This record gives sequence, structure tokens and C-alpha cells, in this order.
Amino acid sequence: MVLPLRASGAVVAVVLVFGFVAGCSDVEPDAGAAAPAAKSTPSPSPTPSTTPVPPAPADGELPRSGRQIFPKHQLVGYVGLPGSPSLGPLDKDLDVKAAKLEKLAKSYAAGRTPLPVMELIVVVANGHPGKDGLYRSQIPDAKIQNYLAVARKHRMLLLLDIQPGRSKILTEVKRQERWLKEPDVGLAFDPEWAVGPGQVPGRVFGRTTGAELNSIATYLSGLVRQHDLPEKVFVFHQLSARILSNEQAFKQHPGVVTIKSVDGIGNRIDKEATWRKLTPKMAPGVHAGFKLFYTEDTRHGPLMTPAQVLALKPRPELVIYE
Repeated sequence: MVLPLRASGAVVAVVLVFGFVAGCSDVEPDAGAAAPAAKSTPSPSPTPSTTPVPPAPADGELPRSGRQIFPKHQLVGYVGLPGSPSLGPLDKDLDVKAAKLEKLAKSYAAGRTPLPVMELIVVVANGHPGKDGLYRSQIPDAKIQNYLAVARKHRMLLLLDIQPGRSKILTEVKRQERWLKEPDVGLAFDPEWAVGPGQVPGRVFGRTTGAELNSIATYLSGLVRQHDLPEKVFVFHQLSARILSNEQAFKQHPGVVTIKSVDGIGNRIDKEATWRKLTPKMAPGVHAGFKLFYTEDTRHGPLMTPAQVLALKPRPELVIYE
């Protein structure tokens, strides 16, 4: 995975190799979990302009009708951060990327209704402390609004991805309430970037627990109930078994569709091995998701095809491309 750092008004993406980085205090992750080292050219961060947001889907429904995610829909997504191409396709040219995502999502239909997803990294783990010492920063609301406008234009879900650094994940989630009250906005949590006091993102693996995931889902369930929202997607990413402890403590929460995205990096054999290691441990009611990396995966072999991904058991109901 890549760690975005901010310097001189620019977003700089630095890829770190967990378990091999100097100063890393964690042990080597599962096979396929570590990303190869690479560099990215900094991109400028101009003052964002605000795009008017179209109205929310009618009658409090999901973008492509209904109020339930599964089993009707198949979710397929792109991830990204404005100005950071190494973090996924959603760095710029959003209408062009949305058209490509639409076509990709159709290749995963397999009897379901494709529902494309734009996963926007809104809280970014940093390698420096920042003014508050929490090793994270947030993108401006204007940029979130721009992404929501594009998502609504193309009838897609928007997921807000959080890498909390040393901050508390629930604190960061609640700061997004303005957006999470919308019927077509969900949440993604990257616990590998959730570190403790005295730890620096990228030097150690962050961690979470089933109880912490419960606290997030409880909050989201309350929003669904309070605002009469359709089911809300809650994704947590996992590339190593060490990142999540006491997983079975997680419980189902009304109105919240929880998805574990298995994020192992590598060739097809390694990715499938990580899948077989992490999916049997899912708590009851949690759905399976799968992540593909355009750059990191293809350093080890060809990118897995939709047919190969859909052949996994259980079926990945969310497929994300970074």
C-alpha cells in the first residue's frame, strides 16, 4: 500500500514495504501483503473549485433503485485521491474514469445489477505529525463535494475512505457526518494506517479489533435509523491477519452492510492464498470483497480477470481497483 505525504502544498505518494522498511517494528505480513517500492511524481494541489451536487436519489433510494445492497447488486469500484495517481484511478478526469468504471462493472454482473463505487480517500495517513501530532490530514470538503457530484451524475455510490493515523477512527468517522447522512454515501476504513501513540504510519502496521468495528457500525446504524436512509455500505480493508483481532466479536447492525475487502498484493497464487486465509474468519453476516492493484499486482504477473475473481469462493460482492 502507499503512504501519501504532504509537502509544500503537494501530495507526494511514497510506497513503503512493510516488514522490510528500516525502523519497521512489525513482523513480515502474510504472503502477497507487501507492496514493492516505487516512486511517484508530486502533483500540484490547486485551490479546489466547488461543483454543484445534483439532488440525492429520489425517495431515499440507492443510486440504481431500491434500499438494499445485496443480493441484488454487485459492487465494483475505483479508489483514489485527488492529484495522486499512485493511489488509484480516481485522481483526476473523473467523468472519463466513471465511464471506464461503468464498463468494468458490467463485466462483473454475473446475474446481478452492477453498482459502481467511487472510493475517495478523505483522511490520509502521513509520515509526519502535523500540527496536532496525529499523523493524518483531511482533504477539503470542496473536493469531497466534487466527487459526490460526479458520483450522482453517473448514479454511483461514494465511499469515504479513512486512514486515521494516530487519531481515533470513530472521531474521524463522525467528522464525516455531513456526508454520511446522504443516502448514497458509505464508509471505508483502512486499519493498517490506524496506529497507536508513539507509532508512525508506514513504519508499523496499524491494527483494529472487532469491538472497534462494532463501534463504527453502531454509529452508522444510528444515522440510517435517524435519517431513514437505505442500507449503508461499511468496508474495512485487510491485507494481513495481524491487522484485525477478535474478529468474531463483530455483530450485524440494522441498516449497515459490512464488507471485508481482502487487500493482499501479488500474483494470482499469492492473492488467492491470502483470500483463503482471511475469508474463513469473517464474522457472521460480513460480506466478502476483493482488491486489485493495477501497478503492484502486475509487477508479479498479469492482473486477475473478472472471471478469475468471480470464481473465488465465497463470491466477492465488492471488487475494488487501485
